[in-house]
Amino acid sequence: MRDRFRSIAYPLGVDASLGRIAEEPDYPSHVDHLIRQVVLTSPGERINRPDFGCGLRRLLFAPSSDASANLARASVLQALDRWLSSAITVDDVTVRAIDERLEVRISYILKVRRERRFLNIEVTP
Repeated sequence: MRDRFRSIAYPLGVDASLGRIAEEPDYPSHVDHLIRQVVLTSPGERINRPDFGCGLRRLLFAPSSDASANLARASVLQALDRWLSSAITVDDVTVRAIDERLEVRISYILKVRRERRFLNIEVTP
């Protein structure tokens, strides 16, 4: 049975084979993209939602230390709880500051499907 979930793909694109706007393949992919949007968007970047996002990119230029990694972890946890708490339950977030990049590992549960998922994001300048 085909998944009944339908959503426009992010980033927006055209499905050339069908001649229409591309859609997300499934619900878990859609949620992964939502998490990436929250984590990689800086507050003030969206005009109609100036407080959306967690501002992880601004921490790239902070000294690479445990303190900056813990600050990034707290920012990610707060942002995901605020913006996606209706869709996911965050189990764990680990952030490692390595030179000029941040490695973010997110473990979460999709509430609708009660399915555990993992997402790794590397943030670079």
